[in-house]
Amino acid sequence: MTAAPDVATPPARPSRPPRGRSVVATVVGVVGELLITLGVLVGLFVVWQLWWTDVVAEREQAEVVAELDWAWTPQRPRPTAEPTAEAPAERTDPAPVMAEPAYATTFATLHVPRWGADYVRPITQGTGKTDVLDTLGLGHYEGTAMPGAIGNFAVAGHRVTYGKPLNRVEELQIGDPLIVQTEQAWYVYRVTEALVVRPSQVEVLLPVPSQPDVAPTQAVMTLTTCHPMYSARERYIVHATLDYWMAPEGTPVELQGDA
Repeated sequence: MTAAPDVATPPARPSRPPRGRSVVATVVGVVGELLITLGVLVGLFVVWQLWWTDVVAEREQAEVVAELDWAWTPQRPRPTAEPTAEAPAERTDPAPVMAEPAYATTFATLHVPRWGADYVRPITQGTGKTDVLDTLGLGHYEGTAMPGAIGNFAVAGHRVTYGKPLNRVEELQIGDPLIVQTEQAWYVYRVTEALVVRPSQVEVLLPVPSQPDVAPTQAVMTLTTCHPMYSARERYIVHATLDYWMAPEGTPVELQGDA
């Protein structure tokens, strides 16, 4: 009997995954790529928000101060008075007070020795986020007192991002000077208290802070910023009272490294 010829066994076909599983895998892959892309975008946004806005805003605020030809800075100190000239005195009589300027007008600077000899930030009329706080630093609450005036000179600023001018607000201690300069005068306030309030507690901006219907008899200053860090859940408040004022030709001793 003749043997049957060998018959080649056809190669086995690879098994195909069920169609449903293939679609799921594709969807999972696409979603994964989207999540990675989203993560990168979120990371870039965080870098922009927490770092780049500081770089841009600090540069812009320094330029604003530089444009104020009357503003004192460590890099542009006032000329030393002639030896025969009488040094401007620290005064406690009624201070000169400027009229409230137009919105978005920069009219003063703030020095805080506790935060370093080079700390100087512009103060601008209004508290709009985009056109004042995000670009010009510190904003004056419209309708509150002007520097040196009886009542409450109230100022707001960011604690993080956009130059974070009030980032170190919790370091302030009772008695620390807050020094405001305008073209008319210097005003040296001293910190009296710090507290945390809810955003709705706007009475801290009253002429006599937190005391409605009470007529003011003192010149006070209020700093307001967000609390805690990276949150707007509460407000951190610092109150100060005017210690003395000085003619613009002088320089407060607190800025001379002697206080």
